[in-house]
Amino acid sequence: MSFSTLGLSKPLVDAVAEQQYTKPYPIQQDAIPAVLQGKDILGIAKTGSGKTASFVLPILELFHRAKAVKTKRVNVLVLVPTRELAAQVTEVFQTFGAALPNPVKTVAVYGGVAINPQMIAVHGAEIVVATPGRLLDLVSSNALRLSDVEILVLDEADKMLELGFADEMDRVFDLLPAKRQTVLFSATLGDAIEEINQNLLRNPVKIEVINETENLDLIKQTAYRVDAERKGPLLRYLIKTGKMQQVLVFVSSVRTADNVVVKLTKNGIRAAAIHSKKTQGARTEALATFKGGKLTVLVATDLIARGIDIQFLPYVINFELPRSPKDYIHRIGRTGRAEASGEAISLITPDDEHHFKIIQKKMGKRVEMIDSAELDLTGY
Repeated sequence: MSFSTLGLSKPLVDAVAEQQYTKPYPIQQDAIPAVLQGKDILGIAKTGSGKTASFVLPILELFHRAKAVKTKRVNVLVLVPTRELAAQVTEVFQTFGAALPNPVKTVAVYGGVAINPQMIAVHGAEIVVATPGRLLDLVSSNALRLSDVEILVLDEADKMLELGFADEMDRVFDLLPAKRQTVLFSATLGDAIEEINQNLLRNPVKIEVINETENLDLIKQTAYRVDAERKGPLLRYLIKTGKMQQVLVFVSSVRTADNVVVKLTKNGIRAAAIHSKKTQGARTEALATFKGGKLTVLVATDLIARGIDIQFLPYVINFELPRSPKDYIHRIGRTGRAEASGEAISLITPDDEHHFKIIQKKMGKRVEMIDSAELDLTGY
């Protein structure tokens, strides 16, 4: 199956080819025609499954077909949980939208930066990609209204609920017209997502791409048994001896992220942290520098994990384990994407071993464990 068979016009098909998309992912095969037909969608798919293009492409196709007349109203609203994901989704809209003969104005709005430039930017926007809190700020400032939204997309809906956006989401829903198309994507289907399905979606097309372990076959997983005090030296040893050039390191707290960066930098390894306490400018710069290959290590917390999308990331290292097996899969899923292989390494202290056994059981895969006691970490 090709993108041309899904109902997309030539400008978008050509744009897809330019981005080296050879064939649609399973979720795109089902979602693109359904969006074009105006149907509501309940999509269950992990990050990295191709879901962003599965709603971006048909939405742009609808604009192309309608040759939309510029207005001051928002036609499409995309709600996302993090600033990074807002920027990432907007970039996808703008990349593919540039191929259309009639431009479509897409704007990202999120907190952590001044609101005044965003108040100006949303004027005349046809697609707004927003985090819930900042969206409500803009509405209360009369910078935009939601009464004319024709398509609502909820991307990473489960993550928005996990991050405490439930009340803000309800307030946004109250501002939307009852007659609209709603597209919901979530990595998991829990009670809260099912409630949204019952209350917001009308006879949705249900699309499930939930076998997350399939793509794990592309990821070489290794774990190192290590005492807590040797974790830092072992991390630096692995990066240096492995001659790793692009490594995403996951930690569980802001403090640990900053400490790891300090130690890496002191040992001659180019590193930066990305977490909720960083300014938006610092987060954007760090991610761009890392994607551009000018930064060896990006140290991240789980808060922004789903906003990191690098197609050919070779290494992920769990300096600390996440709380849940699902978060572990999301983490290592940053590598081994787009049918490219990758490597995921976890540093396991004695206190972590029981939890790591649970993660392996839930994942359905056994991870090779290497004892690091014999490694000479002197000088690292």
